[in-house]
Amino acid sequence: MIPADLFSEITRADQRPALVFADGRMVSYADLNARTLRFAEQLGRGEKRLVAISADVSEHVIVAYLGALRAGHAVAMLPPCDDRLWQEFLPAFRPDFTYRPAGGRWRLVRENRPQQSDTPPHPDLALLLMTSGSSGLAKAVRLSYANLDANARAIAGYLELSPADRTALVLPLHYSYGLSVLHSHLVAGGSIFVPGVSVVSEDFARLLGESGCTNLSGVPYSYELMERTRFRSHELKALRFMTVAGGRLAPELIRLYRDHMRANGGRFFVMYGQTEAAARIAFVPPEDLADHEERIGIAIPGGSLSLVDDDGHLLDRPDVAGELVYAGPNVMMGYGTDRADLQRGAEVADLHTGDIAMRDEDGFFRIVGRKSRFAKVAGLRIGFDIIEQVLAEVGIAAAVVGDDHGLQACVTDARDADRALQVLVEASHLPASLVTVRVRSELPRLASGKIDYAGLSAEMLAARETSRAVAVSVLDAYAKVFYPHKVSRNDSFVSLGGDSLRFLQLTMELDRLGVELPEGWEQKRIAELDIGSRVIASGRSAEIRTLPTDLVLRAIAILLVVTHHQMLWPIPGGSGVMLLLVGFSLARFQSGHFLAGNFRHALRPAINVLIPYFLIVAAYGLAWRTIPWASVTLTGNFGYAEPERHEMLPYLYWFIEAYAQTLLVFSLVFAAPAVRGLARAQPFTFSLALLALAVAARFSLPPLFDIGGRQIFTIYWGLHLGMFGWCAGLAGRQAQRIILTSIAAAVLGYLAFWETLWIGTTVKYLTIFAALLALLYLPRIHLPVRLGRLVTLIAVSAFPTYLLHRFVPELLMPQAAAMLPVPLFHLLAISGGLALGVIANKIAADLRNLLGGIAMARGTGGRTVMAETV
Repeated sequence: MIPADLFSEITRADQRPALVFADGRMVSYADLNARTLRFAEQLGRGEKRLVAISADVSEHVIVAYLGALRAGHAVAMLPPCDDRLWQEFLPAFRPDFTYRPAGGRWRLVRENRPQQSDTPPHPDLALLLMTSGSSGLAKAVRLSYANLDANARAIAGYLELSPADRTALVLPLHYSYGLSVLHSHLVAGGSIFVPGVSVVSEDFARLLGESGCTNLSGVPYSYELMERTRFRSHELKALRFMTVAGGRLAPELIRLYRDHMRANGGRFFVMYGQTEAAARIAFVPPEDLADHEERIGIAIPGGSLSLVDDDGHLLDRPDVAGELVYAGPNVMMGYGTDRADLQRGAEVADLHTGDIAMRDEDGFFRIVGRKSRFAKVAGLRIGFDIIEQVLAEVGIAAAVVGDDHGLQACVTDARDADRALQVLVEASHLPASLVTVRVRSELPRLASGKIDYAGLSAEMLAARETSRAVAVSVLDAYAKVFYPHKVSRNDSFVSLGGDSLRFLQLTMELDRLGVELPEGWEQKRIAELDIGSRVIASGRSAEIRTLPTDLVLRAIAILLVVTHHQMLWPIPGGSGVMLLLVGFSLARFQSGHFLAGNFRHALRPAINVLIPYFLIVAAYGLAWRTIPWASVTLTGNFGYAEPERHEMLPYLYWFIEAYAQTLLVFSLVFAAPAVRGLARAQPFTFSLALLALAVAARFSLPPLFDIGGRQIFTIYWGLHLGMFGWCAGLAGRQAQRIILTSIAAAVLGYLAFWETLWIGTTVKYLTIFAALLALLYLPRIHLPVRLGRLVTLIAVSAFPTYLLHRFVPELLMPQAAAMLPVPLFHLLAISGGLALGVIANKIAADLRNLLGGIAMARGTGGRTVMAETV
């Protein structure tokens, strides 16, 4: 059974707060005692069992974990979102019970196994924690009740915890550091605040202050994130200490938080630990931290540290490097890889950490290297060789390096880059911002033929330095593209009111810097963008570029439009693809504004389209000496006006009218709060309903309003294409993509082969269907770098090209038609229209950059270096 003193404060069952939540709720020690006992009764107190818990940071999990321990059972705390680890753990360790969410509720399930004759776990076994959740291998650390008790009381002792202390639990409970925060406060009779938000939330510091937290523990990545949110600018009077463990915190951040806590009468603890020691092994007393930020300190109370050489001989001289060895009552029982291992007792007396360390004259230890190829990133210990094996399992050959600041994989096939990034994030459980994939023509090797990992590490460090310089320019690029709106590092593309035109402009600006935008960049704050992982390397490794599929489709669409307008070949799919992209861009960049009822931001992009359009309307009005009212009112596409009578612009501008009308339709749809609430609850299902209405309009309204061939320009004729794009932008899951594909195949297939009147209609709808499939299943396209730049240039210039391309053959080359061979005239007209669009876009970009640069110079007092913004 569990030692009585491990949770002796719980058994006192008084009214002191034990758990506190952001909504003001409180669970007292009496409540916690009663609820954990009830959970213990559910499990039973007979034969010792293994209980696997999905370790979410929640009230349910804390009660279940403590209740299982109080019943004398062994508990495995597993990452809640790691399906792969669960799938490997269940058959290997065969837990008797699982506790995890199912159907929206937490459920305790008795697992039915064919191996009912399993021997119970060892009586001392209390906790299983996975050593390498980052590797996906089900290898567990076996910890005893005595391990947990000893470490919790040692921590509570040197932190001087008391019942008056309250901590903010921001670390995962499947992580030994997070559990140690829980344990140490419970044994001291303190309380635990569960904020329910990340440390990057704008509400985090406020909630911390309002809850009366006296301390906060985090990993280095937590502190890096808090710096981005100006955590130190908040006045938190109750905060008396902060701790960091789980990896190396940058010396400058140690100094910042050391000085910050001192200035406010508090203390800052730097600590070192491993899961194999139930969390913590060493700490630096705050008074000894000054000017020695590299130290991990001295052993915790009850433990001891020593150094050994490669032969295991003790090293007792200062400033000599050796492997760090820890001994103490919190050292694990041993490792386990299956259910049978849980029957074994304690097998480890001294813990060989794998870290190379030195001891100084004052007896303080510092880490100087790694014995094997691994690093601690954001508190997770990651083995590079294991990560390479995980990549190899999915057919990707890679070399992996890294340090405490991130992980990088080098691949030789550009087609593997996106897949490798996805696998790395899934396997390592790191944020995408800490994971990098580089494409090289070949991996560097030593004379022995082995991969030159040292060389790759040096390249990684050099690229990181380059990325820091690029970060300033990225902020500048945002400022120029969004001029005259003010831009800060806390803004995102979506929050700034970004749209498809600005997306293209920003893509061009960042292309000049040699930077690619990562997946999901539009929702991220500029400060969170992983610029370093996307800086394009020079030389042969930069021969391939990956471009967003919608950018490539935009370039193809404008080429089709210009060619069709000039030659009238049966390739009219360009305008349909453009309508598809309108809906896709609205979903990607502006859906959040529509669903929030923020129409000012949702409709702001229309300004960038309508101002150039109305300038052209004004030019035609001056030339005709009359006002083309149908174009002024954006209704010329309904067939009641004629360009020949100067009542509207030429027919080709129908697309601008359809675009404006599409925005009006979306605004009307989302005008009612009840409708927005329904759309937020089920965004994809609601979008399918809108698609159904648009399809119904396409088939029902044309017969009611017979305007002849001009009906193809009306909003009800093409709205369904925009809705297909909108749905594609919201189809995040595979099942949703399949559903949308099926609907598109039926609708567009009918239009292509049943309703069709000529081959051009068939080509049009097949082209649109192909473009939709690309948006759904091919998020990025790999192109040679020169072709990629040409495609980007054409895509960025698509809108001015659309507005101006007919000026070339009709205004600049009217006499040449009779003088030149027809093929040559067509070629000059098409290329001239594209060139005119590129030139117009270049002029607009230069003007925007000039104005944005002037505004930024004024805003920074004329400074040319903006290091303080990075």
